[in-house]
Amino acid sequence: MKSVLPSTPIAVIKPRSEDSFAITFAPLSLAEIYAKADDSANGAVVVMSGMVRNQTDGKPVVALEYQAYEPMALRVFYQIADDIRSLWPGVNRVVIHHRIGRLSVGDISVLVAIGCPHRGEAFEACRYAIDTLKHNAPVWKKEHWQDGSSTWVSIGACEQSGESC
Repeated sequence: MKSVLPSTPIAVIKPRSEDSFAITFAPLSLAEIYAKADDSANGAVVVMSGMVRNQTDGKPVVALEYQAYEPMALRVFYQIADDIRSLWPGVNRVVIHHRIGRLSVGDISVLVAIGCPHRGEAFEACRYAIDTLKHNAPVWKKEHWQDGSSTWVSIGACEQSGESC
């Protein structure tokens, strides 16, 4: 049987210069991310900050370790921004930064910021961004428990199981 390949190439999404995406070992700065999303045309900047909490399902957590397949994760971030602009054309800025490495309780693991003329669209776009990131980005975390054990978890698997990781 002869295989047929699609005649149209797969689209390569390039980020807009006003957007910012990163996978980094460095601590994330709320002020820096806010500044990247800010623009004089905005009526709102909505920021979502994901942090390492001290427990999961009542089990004490001492640290999380994040890993990502960076090239693909960044492509997912670009696609999220492209989708956002299709759904909410007024969005001025999309900022998504995710940390990797070992993080302690209280550390910020992910920051998403949306700059937009109107607050409603900014809130909706920000929620879309973090929910889509958690389902689609190749990011994994290892939960380090107080008892010395640890477990790797795919971020998308958390959402599918009903957990909020």
